[in-house]
Amino acid sequence: MRIDRDNIEEILLTISRNKTRSLLTAFGVFWGIFMLVFMLGGGHGMKEMLVQQLAGFASNAGFIAADQTGTAYKGFRKGRTWDLELADVENLKRVKELETVIATSSLWGKTFIHDDKKYEDGTLQGVTPDFAKIQSTKLKYGRYINDMDVLQGRKVCVIGKFIYERCFAEGEDPCGKYMQIDGVYYLIVGVSNDDGSISVQGWPPECVTIPFSTMQRLYNFGNTVQLIGFTVKKGVNVKEVQPKIERIVKENHLISPDDKQAVMFINTEALFKMVDNLMTGFDILIWMVGLGTLLAGAIGVSNIMMVTVKERTTEIGIRRAIGARPLDIMQQIMSESIMLTGVAGMGGICFAVFLLNILETATGESDFQVSFWLAIGTCLILLLLSILAGLAPAYRAMAIKPIDAIRDE
Repeated sequence: MRIDRDNIEEILLTISRNKTRSLLTAFGVFWGIFMLVFMLGGGHGMKEMLVQQLAGFASNAGFIAADQTGTAYKGFRKGRTWDLELADVENLKRVKELETVIATSSLWGKTFIHDDKKYEDGTLQGVTPDFAKIQSTKLKYGRYINDMDVLQGRKVCVIGKFIYERCFAEGEDPCGKYMQIDGVYYLIVGVSNDDGSISVQGWPPECVTIPFSTMQRLYNFGNTVQLIGFTVKKGVNVKEVQPKIERIVKENHLISPDDKQAVMFINTEALFKMVDNLMTGFDILIWMVGLGTLLAGAIGVSNIMMVTVKERTTEIGIRRAIGARPLDIMQQIMSESIMLTGVAGMGGICFAVFLLNILETATGESDFQVSFWLAIGTCLILLLLSILAGLAPAYRAMAIKPIDAIRDE
């Protein structure tokens, strides 16, 4: 299909004759392509923000905690309180489907003091080095808790980013300095830079992490464990191994096998799958709404071209009478459809990218832009719709015979 200067002038003249209808139709196409691109870019940005919040957390993990029993069993009454113990950790380590098993304890509402500065209402958390396999830690300074810290019960700690910002100057390395907690001084060995929304017994930015053995000894926890975390091996689902874990724990604490309340089980793998399904459904919804709106605009273009062909019956008949070929008539109508749809569509793409750029600047971190190939795909969809929109009017124009045009005149 060839569009030269004369054709462009004729197309613009035709569009100007039907200014109101053309503007309404162009707006429909503009709005459709804008909605599609903007929603795709916005959805990508939202997904990236969610991924950032979940970053560093193992997707194959689970946790168990103790709750009151819901069933009387072997002389023990219903509603009995019990605690997880270090023996449970050792028993679960023998489960072949599990890759990592860790114990953790926490205390909330703690005040952390360094010199004359303090951070109130924070969380003190005792962990083992394997805790990083469940919730990885990005360090701004220093190191994380290691095996020797736990083995020797050292008074060392890793502080969260909010505590660092409150108690130290920007750019200051706090490693080698001390943090006072409940009258005990801990040597700072690292600074965490985590700020994810998922946390295990404490939000990372306001948490101070110490060795698990130190926590147990200084706060008289003994063998009691508040929470046990684990990760499963590759190819194993958390849901599949859940009954086995519950059975082992219940047998160790004389809890009824049918008690559904005593053991609190948190399956983070299911949470990640739910998020994935949510984002997949969101993507499908975006494409349905965007393509539906775009299709409505293309139908509008087809309708306006139908009206244009009907109004130009005499003109088309005269052109046929003086030698214009059917292909020339079809080319004219298709050119008008492609130009009307193309200009409006490209305007919608540019406006959507402009707004997405503003949104990306406002959020600061997430990428709200559409990919290059997605933009190319959108343009191809736009081209296809513009051709389809012009086909019916073009065939109708080709079917006009000179004698019919004269009769209408």
